Amino acid sequence: MLNDFFYTLRAAKLPVSVKEYLTLLEALKEGVVGPKAVADDAAQSSGYAIDDFYYLSRTALVKDEKHYDKFDRAFAAYFKGVEMLTDFTKDIPLEWLRKNLELNLSPEERAAIEKMGWDELMETLKKRFEEQKERHEGGSKWIGTGGTSPFGANGYNPQGIRIGQDKSRNKSAVKVWDQRAYKDYDDTQELGTRNIKVALRRLRRFAREGHELELDLDDTIRSTAANAGYLDIKMVPERHNNVKVLLLMDVGGTMDEHIARVEELFSATKTEFKHLEFYYFHNCVYDFMWKNNRRRYSEKFPTWDIIRKYNKDYKLIFVGDATMSPYEILQPGGSVEYNNEEAGAEWLQRLTNAFPKFAWINPEPQGVWQYRQSISIIQQLTNHRMYPLTIKGIEEAMRLLTK
Repeated sequence: MLNDFFYTLRAAKLPVSVKEYLTLLEALKEGVVGPKAVADDAAQSSGYAIDDFYYLSRTALVKDEKHYDKFDRAFAAYFKGVEMLTDFTKDIPLEWLRKNLELNLSPEERAAIEKMGWDELMETLKKRFEEQKERHEGGSKWIGTGGTSPFGANGYNPQGIRIGQDKSRNKSAVKVWDQRAYKDYDDTQELGTRNIKVALRRLRRFAREGHELELDLDDTIRSTAANAGYLDIKMVPERHNNVKVLLLMDVGGTMDEHIARVEELFSATKTEFKHLEFYYFHNCVYDFMWKNNRRRYSEKFPTWDIIRKYNKDYKLIFVGDATMSPYEILQPGGSVEYNNEEAGAEWLQRLTNAFPKFAWINPEPQGVWQYRQSISIIQQLTNHRMYPLTIKGIEEAMRLLTK
């Protein structure tokens, strides 16, 4: 039975109901997906391929795309290695092996690895693709795993192109040769403290708008007295924070380390500001952004359109760790994911010129800022309006935006 699978999803805080679970069981009974034997008691009860069961169960149990990431993690934890257990002809996954080729270099050895310039790096990669004919491990030249080559995964080079690695290690890759899927920040994240909301409330400008839903006690008393004691109730619209906020958030890559804190900030921001617009970018802002990470390649929002759409009265808030290769900011074609025609610095300048009230909130500890070249560059481009993602930092940023 799949009862344990159901409880695993509930333990992952997914809003899965018994009715939806019964729908899944009914779909399996009716043969919605094709049969294929798999291992593990829970998976055997379904009698279907893992991939088919994954899509069927996600369709039946998850009703909102923002929960897809939680579902993926819970599903992976429950069915980890199921298909591998029954098919011994398959290779052992690389992630199951210890990365014994990962080198522990001395400071002298690291200093001896010379960084290539942008043009040389891209030209050398092109030649490697033409020359290399087989898989390679270790070494300092070919595209492969381990070693000190600037091309590949799980090795060491102070600056290179990451190809096929699950996450960043040295945080200095010039390009990442993978198409990666990021997840949207969860705006329903329960805050462990109300301090972030309190800090955001420094950015307030109240106005009464909309329908008259709130009792105006003073005017009611005044009107009743003037009406010879006959009750004359007066209503006024509710007071709302009238501040308009444009929130641009870095997502994916090195930002994965800060997901929980950024979700708390995002949750608090959506609660505090009635007029809030948000978009995602990766590492640096370029010619387009997106609102849904699962559709970021099909639903792009040109940055020029965003600049034209919103008035100067919007407060612009960047949220990002500003940790990347300097090429990504200063070099046309420097994006790790595609060849941008204009440098990220150009787009940052356009945005800050379009929205004079702006600030950058950085989740990286402030103590490491001075050691990251890219952070120093972003600080210069934003006139040093960068603040740490702390209560004090948020308060200072909000105080700046109210001036």
